Amino acid sequence: MLFRQAVLEGIAEGRITLAFRRWSRPSVKAGGAVRTAAGVVRIGALEVIELGDIAPADARKAGYDDLAALVRELGADGEKPLYRIALAGIEADRRVTLRRRAAFDAAGIAELEQRFARWEKARPGYFPAILKAIGDNPEVPAAVLAESLKVEKLRFKQDVRKLKELGLTESLATGYRLSVRGEAAIKRLGIRP
Repeated sequence: MLFRQAVLEGIAEGRITLAFRRWSRPSVKAGGAVRTAAGVVRIGALEVIELGDIAPADARKAGYDDLAALVRELGADGEKPLYRIALAGIEADRRVTLRRRAAFDAAGIAELEQRFARWEKARPGYFPAILKAIGDNPEVPAAVLAESLKVEKLRFKQDVRKLKELGLTESLATGYRLSVRGEAAIKRLGIRP
């Protein structure tokens, strides 16, 4: 689920508390969350509705000046169900906080070592090789890094997301770079001197 920057600002300010989307099937679920550039948008209730069920107040809660503007954007295409999504606010993305922190507490060290030990059993040397490749080649496209590791690009990107969950990497306009935490992790794991 994508949000325009102005909508994200409205969610953060508490002015926007609803969204409406036409989907073949929902891309979010009640109680879930959507990561965005501005933080993590929490999803409340999710329900299928009819276009005529949207009240003018709902349109304003979704960031529109009036109901007509929302209806124009949604269109009258009745082929896809219309969803009303309650937005329960926005919070900081914990990965951003993590990647700025070079120091590992005991729990952080244990999580890192446990995760890499599990990955090593499944694919020896692969995840350390990803970290090393990104560290040695910041801003290099994913396709090039994937090819250098002899892995399919989509698989590579999925695996980089696992590292991002630990706060070790961050995405750039093109490619990736190691975070401060990622640099500390490769030293801790002995990936490079």
